[in-house]
Amino acid sequence: MSFRDSTVIIIETGRTVIRAGLGLHEPLKTPTVELLARVGLRSDAFTSGVETNGKAHQDPLASTSRASSIPQNGQRTATVKDYLVGLQLDEALKTDPDIVISWPFANGDVKDWTQAEALWKYVLFNQLQRRRVQNESPVLLSLPPGPSRESYERICQMFFERFNVAGLGILERSVGQIYAANSLSGVVVDIGYDKTDITPIYDGFIVHSARTSTSVGIGDCQNYLAYLLRSNQSVMSAISPPEAPLDPVTAHPILVELATQVWKEGNIKVPSDGETVAAEDEGVTDIAAVIVAGKERALIESGMKKRATAKASAAEQQRAREIEALDLITLQFRGHSVTLGKERHRFCEPLFDPSLLRLIPVAVADSLPKSVAELSWPLQEAVGHSVAQTEVDQRQYIWGGLFVTGDITQHVKGIGVALQSRVAPFIANPELQTDVQSRSVRVLNVPEYFPEYRDTGNGFAAFLGASITAKITFNDSLGKNFVSKADYSIKGPRSVIEVAPALL
Repeated sequence: MSFRDSTVIIIETGRTVIRAGLGLHEPLKTPTVELLARVGLRSDAFTSGVETNGKAHQDPLASTSRASSIPQNGQRTATVKDYLVGLQLDEALKTDPDIVISWPFANGDVKDWTQAEALWKYVLFNQLQRRRVQNESPVLLSLPPGPSRESYERICQMFFERFNVAGLGILERSVGQIYAANSLSGVVVDIGYDKTDITPIYDGFIVHSARTSTSVGIGDCQNYLAYLLRSNQSVMSAISPPEAPLDPVTAHPILVELATQVWKEGNIKVPSDGETVAAEDEGVTDIAAVIVAGKERALIESGMKKRATAKASAAEQQRAREIEALDLITLQFRGHSVTLGKERHRFCEPLFDPSLLRLIPVAVADSLPKSVAELSWPLQEAVGHSVAQTEVDQRQYIWGGLFVTGDITQHVKGIGVALQSRVAPFIANPELQTDVQSRSVRVLNVPEYFPEYRDTGNGFAAFLGASITAKITFNDSLGKNFVSKADYSIKGPRSVIEVAPALL
């Protein structure tokens, strides 16, 4: 059987964010639902083993792994209805600071099934307004790579028995991300909040033995820029005036808030090793390409700017060049105007050199989400090591698709190029001319022929890839790529094993 595109649901589940949308459109749309993948539980609902008022009590269900700095508290007696999710949680946190927060997907697998059910139920029935009794929607669920067969079976059981879906397909996020870049092979570098996942993919299949991750992410970049901003007089005079100075520990969260605003407003550039300035276009040689790419307005504005600059006096042009060299920007932050310089472009440095995090004072480091004493290896080394774990004859294809994704790529451009220049030394000697020799690294991006995704960088690649997969999966009349209700009624939860490429 096949389904109408308008009924298909996409749910992308990441470590810290869930995105979802209803219907497959032409062109493919960006997600309409986005929420933090966290749940909350009021402290009076706990009986043991949770973190309240800063004190942790051991519970067998709580995560004791150092794999993630995000709390993953478990509670045996809590039910789905006990957990606060989405807007409910946001509102509750404004009045009740004792709510215990947990992130059930933070380590890549499902750490608490009740919490996972609460999140997915909220997405399906609250945000997408599905009705359980008459649920005619199939679901394409995108998950981080790595869950066990048992986890797949429990997910299958949950979606059919608890949510009454009409069909279920499961896709590993990394595979969807490489699909979104119009490729079947490559290495996906997914930069998250406190971890960066590196996944080599060959011919549409993840090389699981070569997957790795680093414990450096967006949160570390924010903390590092916050540390650098302490030397900015404009910033410090605004948040910590001489008449009411703040101590470093108190000032740091405020500086992190500013650092977050800076990168989310797209004010960060990432220099690459040996970077050269791109030459300006002298003219337009392919008008049709410009129109297809939807850049007519940008082209016209660029031409007007060039003509205006040409008319300016020599002195004005010199002054403009001086200002441009300083690279200053002025932002509105907490009711103050603050001026930032080139220090903001150092935002991504911890990704490539985690040792920089040691510069953050110990007093401030104690308040950070992870210990800077346990530093990970640089991103370029992790990528090089990961690809080196694949088969020799696969590497040239994997290096031919370096795809950097994650929320940060929506606003910070150039991370892929910066990483490309840094991983070059990890390619084997180019003088060795063999058929399997890797000779270069090619950076992938989401193609511009997806108009809804032109301004989102590679940040929504997992959702786009899941949408592409769903369009193929649920239009298959033979139903070989998803579990239908009929399949589930005959084979039960094990039916998902037959349609999950990750479990082959």
